Amino acid sequence: MIYSVRHSTRYDYGSTVDLAAHLLHLRPRDLPGQRVLSAGITAVPAASRRRDALDHFGNHVTWLFLDQPHATFEVVGEAVVEVGFPAPPPAAATLPWERVAACARAGGPAAWQAAEFTFDSPMVPIEAAAGAYAAESFPRGRPVLEGLLELNTRIRREFAYRPGATSLATPVAEVLKRRQGVCQDFSHVMISALRALGLPARYVSGYIRTLTPPGQPRRRGADQSHAWVGCWLGPEHGWVDLDPTNNAVVRDEHLVVGWGRDYADVSPVSGVVLGGGAHGLTIGVDLEPLAVEAAG
Repeated sequence: MIYSVRHSTRYDYGSTVDLAAHLLHLRPRDLPGQRVLSAGITAVPAASRRRDALDHFGNHVTWLFLDQPHATFEVVGEAVVEVGFPAPPPAAATLPWERVAACARAGGPAAWQAAEFTFDSPMVPIEAAAGAYAAESFPRGRPVLEGLLELNTRIRREFAYRPGATSLATPVAEVLKRRQGVCQDFSHVMISALRALGLPARYVSGYIRTLTPPGQPRRRGADQSHAWVGCWLGPEHGWVDLDPTNNAVVRDEHLVVGWGRDYADVSPVSGVVLGGGAHGLTIGVDLEPLAVEAAG
């Protein structure tokens, strides 16, 4: 599948901003199963200085520095991306989850990239209650992917999707207690639960294809950023991405921008400003399929 994505973020400030620095995660990654055909980032006002690089996790990042007074700021990321992730291995053929945890704990060449995703992070502390919740899906000796798929299904079934019920500051323990929130919350809960068992889990940021109800026109700007969980199956099978909000295995309806320990590592737009006062924020995302292809 080939998608066109456009992600716009606009700030309207209550007073003039004199200086600003913004950190952007808006360019999708090239991956096995995902190929970026074109990508660009534009800003108004234009940055006085710009830097593009890769962060610690290999994500594309852009730094924008503005030194002219401005009352509004808008940044737009656009890309055309070919997506077609391979199917995961048969669940029963994956390692017992305890062996995956032990391999991550040992580190070394086979697991060094996974091991760092077993620890606490600023937005995802390892909660004992989350570990107890996950443990129901991981009895002794169970193949790791069987447990992951069951946990993914349980979160979709037992947590209510309620925009506005939580905020960026809502802790994992509170989401677990209230059993409601949005994709970011469900991903953080699942990550905390898996790390409590010693299993590597990372936060994946990107977009998901939304289907318009029959007979209804597609509304521009109605799509949103999305989040899900990358789970490590061990050195033989590597990573698989699971979407607990939709009880889905990521294949061809998700587009990956980047990953990190939690939301803070891959926030689409963040930064600091001098001045500005109170501000309004407007976000619009359009993800549109262009063609059906098999990713190379």
